[in-house]
Order: sequence, then C-alpha cells, then structure tokens
Amino acid sequence: MTVNGLLKLTLLDFPGRCACTVFFCGCNFRCPFCHNATLVRGEGESISEDEFFSFLNKREGILDGVCITGGEPTLQKGLRDFIKKIKDMGFAVKLDTNGARPDVLRDLLNEGLLDYVAMDIKSSPEGYSKAAGCKVDMEKIRESVTMIIDGSTDYEFRTTVATGAVTLSDMEGIGKLIKGAKKYFLQGFVDSGDLIGDGISGYTKEEMEEMRRAILPYVPETQLRGIN
Repeated sequence: MTVNGLLKLTLLDFPGRCACTVFFCGCNFRCPFCHNATLVRGEGESISEDEFFSFLNKREGILDGVCITGGEPTLQKGLRDFIKKIKDMGFAVKLDTNGARPDVLRDLLNEGLLDYVAMDIKSSPEGYSKAAGCKVDMEKIRESVTMIIDGSTDYEFRTTVATGAVTLSDMEGIGKLIKGAKKYFLQGFVDSGDLIGDGISGYTKEEMEEMRRAILPYVPETQLRGIN
C-alpha cells in the first residue's frame, strides 16, 4: 500500500490517544465542502508502506494510536492487512469513513481490528446525494449506522456544517437516521483552500447551536466542534 500523507503527531484526532494520522488517496464521494480535494483526486504525496512502519517503529512508547483517514480508506484493497500490522505492533486504530462500504467495515469490526470509528453523516437522507456530490445508496449508509450503534466498538458520528450541504431543516432527518447514537458532533466548516466545490461557507455559532438543539431529541449527546 502507498500512504499519501502522514501527520506525525495529533492530540485531537483520536479521543484519549496520542496518535499519528495516515492519509490515503481516493474517495467514492465528491462532497463540495471537502477540504482534502487533492487526496480525493488521487494527487497526494507518496510514502511507502515500509517508510511508514519504520516511522511507527521509532514511535513505540511515544504514540499509542493511529488514525486512518482519506479520502475514503475502505477503498484501499490492502487495508485489512495494513491495520492488522499496526495492531500487532500494539497501537490502537481509529478509522474515519463515510460508511458507504458496510461490508468492509463489518469485516474490520468483526476481526476486532478497530478501536474507534468516526463516520461522517453528510446530510439528511433526502439531501445526502447532493451533499456527497454523487448518487448515494442510503441503504448502505443506514447499514453502517446501525452496525456502529449496535456494536461494541467506540465511535462517533459527525457532520461538517457547510452551506449547500446541510440546513436547519435537515436536522430532523439526520436525527432520525442516527437516533440512539451515543455521541454526535456538528463540525464547523473551515476553508482549507483545497476544496472540491466553490462558494462554500460555514454557519455562525448561533446558527449551529440552533441545529444542535434540533438534534437533541434524537441524540442527547450532541456537541459543536471547531467553533470558537
């Protein structure tokens, strides 16, 4: 496998862990608000698997977790073996996913290869395909949501709150989709300068707080993230 980016230290990406973050190119979605357009288009830098594991070996006793993100990591054919190698070294693994490949997610969970799953919820079911920038099979999204909620692996759901993707009217649909989840985050949109779409902006803290209140009847542990 080829790694397409490496953040050598993060205290934020993996709750409760001192971790590094590994990025992979390629995604089956084209979310206009995505801040990793270069990775989505497959244009990221290249780091060999050997280079990554050499780095990780030197961080034993310093790091205790690895975040795997993208792009969409579940598109990587060697993902299972890559994660197993990390686990065999004693590191915990967090996977970021859009949930569109529940078969891959199920296999990883059933083998006990994941310690934390963060699944992006793009919008309400009615607005999902627009927010994802492509046609989305909502049954697969629902399958992943149910699997995560009903499973024993720690998790979170999260939504990047950007114009053109979600509005206050989408909150009820999102709430029903993830009803019963133990934690959900509404993330503030940040323009990285490497977006897929144009004319995207965020909402005010007050507007996001109104969205949060709309979700509370479905997911009481809903918080804002990345808001000053």
